[in-house]
Amino acid sequence: MNRVTANDIEIVYDAFGSPSGRPLLLIMGLGSQMIHWDEEFCELLAERGHHVVRFDNRDAGLSTHFHEADMPYLGAASDGGAPAVPYLLGDMADDAAGLLDALGWASAHVLGVSMGGMIAQAFAIAHPARTRSLTSIMSTPGPQIGGPTEQAMAALLSRSAPEREAVVRRAVEVWKVIGSPGFPMDEEGITRVAGQSFDRCYDPAGFGRQLAAIMASGDRTAALRELSVPALVIHGEADPLIQLPGGVATADAIPGAKLLTFPGMAHDLPRPLWPDIATAVTELTERADRL
Repeated sequence: MNRVTANDIEIVYDAFGSPSGRPLLLIMGLGSQMIHWDEEFCELLAERGHHVVRFDNRDAGLSTHFHEADMPYLGAASDGGAPAVPYLLGDMADDAAGLLDALGWASAHVLGVSMGGMIAQAFAIAHPARTRSLTSIMSTPGPQIGGPTEQAMAALLSRSAPEREAVVRRAVEVWKVIGSPGFPMDEEGITRVAGQSFDRCYDPAGFGRQLAAIMASGDRTAALRELSVPALVIHGEADPLIQLPGGVATADAIPGAKLLTFPGMAHDLPRPLWPDIATAVTELTERADRL
């Protein structure tokens, strides 16, 4: 684990693979820490020629938390407005750019899941010269596209007592709703990572600030249409949290983007699909670096 100062905050990260490999930055989703990138998945990408870096977003894990900020009023979206927020997805994309500076990377292949996919999109928009390729997984160009089912949103916003066992139980219940119905649920792995996340940092308010950033950042469709970076969009056909139209809209917006969908996949990365996902990402990064 490493800690650097970037974009005026502290960011914690770690790395996999040879420093001579193709630089690949992994950006995690809403309320999730870098340990939600399974080490075996990171190693799989590293074995395919990537120098992989995963990191804690602001307000998650061991990176800087904005404890001093007021909790945004999330009801503003349902009132027809946008919540007043301490930061936007663009600021989180600038965090990633600052991390690249600290790593000595002039550019990188950028891969994000869910909110991380939104941040990756924002990174490519704001820093096109530093984006070798863009992979957006289970994401959307805007919060109103591919919105969640009622059951998925209820699960996402559910609360538990602030004790470790209750938080771990809630994580399992949430993944029963948003996890992939076409693949076995890894309850042991979910339980382990939920416990580790609690031990590293438990901050439900950080989740709320990240969610407000998503809601306040608007739609990126028009800006995505101006991109000229090689792009891959991956989406589960059974995703109830960001439904398939979110992935389709992302791919439709980015010129030349490839759309790859998986039956039975929902809002997670099922282990049986790791080889297919790693192969698709590797094909993209190899092609991008030949351009």
